[in-house]
Amino acid sequence: MPTVGVSDLKDDDFLLDVREDDEWQAGHAEGALHIPTSEFAARYGELTEAAPQDGRVHVICRSGGRSAQVTMYLVQQGVDAVNVDGGMQSWAAAGRPVTTGDGRPGHVI
Repeated sequence: MPTVGVSDLKDDDFLLDVREDDEWQAGHAEGALHIPTSEFAARYGELTEAAPQDGRVHVICRSGGRSAQVTMYLVQQGVDAVNVDGGMQSWAAAGRPVTTGDGRPGHVI
């Protein structure tokens, strides 16, 4: 399965966060699209509307497990998708910004 490290992500890369609502609210990457794994099949259209036409979808969760499942599903649908290795834990550990919905600093739970 295609995987990318946090250090390889650019600021304008399209990020899909598949964690649950409580995790998202505690802290997320600014600009990420949030569709929880549990709702993903029903809300798939939101991704196809928001994702760049020819761009890659970088899928992220807390540690990389749920995002791996979603990445595999997307690849099967013909989407250029990669799993972010280590998830939001690696994102935060690398010093990347984590924010809450109202712009305050967040944290990964």
